[in-house]
Amino acid sequence: MKTIAVYDPPMCCSTGVCGPEADPDLARLAALLSDATKRGVLVERYNLAHEPMKFLAHPEVKPLLDAEDGLPAIFVDGKLVLNGRLPSADELNAWTAA
Repeated sequence: MKTIAVYDPPMCCSTGVCGPEADPDLARLAALLSDATKRGVLVERYNLAHEPMKFLAHPEVKPLLDAEDGLPAIFVDGKLVLNGRLPSADELNAWTAA
């Protein structure tokens, strides 16, 4: 089973629809991850504001906290595949292809 772990920067929620302005990129990612879950991909998503210890405990994520554009960080099957921006639909689909 494929696994995707997303380590998000601090924010109120991961969907992008809360707060004063909706973030369409976060809403798009939430929909893409939901679709991946329906296809059997295990998706784990962590928010720095709510689960800081998950970030500190991960040896590859911890150094990204100090980088200017370190987050979000996306791991597929334990391997860092992207950081500093959200993935496109094409990237996510390529990572989750069988």
